[in-house]
Amino acid sequence: MIIGGTGQVGDAVVRALAAESSCAEIVMVNRREASLHANARVRQVILDTASPQFPAEVTRLAQGMIAQGEPVYGASCVGVGKGSTKWSEEELTALEIGVVGGFARGCHAGGITRFSLLSAVGSTSKSRIRYVRIMGLKEEEVQKTGFQRLAIFRPGIIGGNVHTPGYVAWLGRLIPGSFGTIEQDDIGRAFVAEFIDSSAPNGVVYLENGAMRQRSRALNGPPT
Repeated sequence: MIIGGTGQVGDAVVRALAAESSCAEIVMVNRREASLHANARVRQVILDTASPQFPAEVTRLAQGMIAQGEPVYGASCVGVGKGSTKWSEEELTALEIGVVGGFARGCHAGGITRFSLLSAVGSTSKSRIRYVRIMGLKEEEVQKTGFQRLAIFRPGIIGGNVHTPGYVAWLGRLIPGSFGTIEQDDIGRAFVAEFIDSSAPNGVVYLENGAMRQRSRALNGPPT
């Protein structure tokens, strides 16, 4: 079950899930109806994310999925990214912490024990930079939910994303480490690798560029 699946990174996650044969169903929780992938396993559920009943509706949805007998995982790919400069701090907080936090609590109350969260490199609630601080607060909000396993994805510059200018992605490839460029398709496959890794230990894990590339390559398998 995924929120933010209509965004750039979220779309990459949904495509990677659709390509994974072991994935029985992908449920996209959307605020409004969107064009779906041409895959019978993808369905969307329209919920009012601003409603006080949103977490409870997510809980009922999760319970219904779990009742089918398959393991169910939750994911948030919500992220404003470049457009965050046009948002007020109150608007960003309402989305990144309010909506994502409500979705996470609904998933947990519905019986989902493993959750993956899209954040950003360098996120910390102590930062003076507004976006970095809000991302850190979002991480803390979801951590408080108490998932058995929480994977926090912290990409640097996201390549292949319409919100990332081509020259920025190119320059980012010259920057080593976590603040450089990572392709959004690698992020999508890393999410899938996290879901299908039954040996993953409990607790919170932070995945930056290098770890995401490694998981993406492992999901693809060795070259033939």
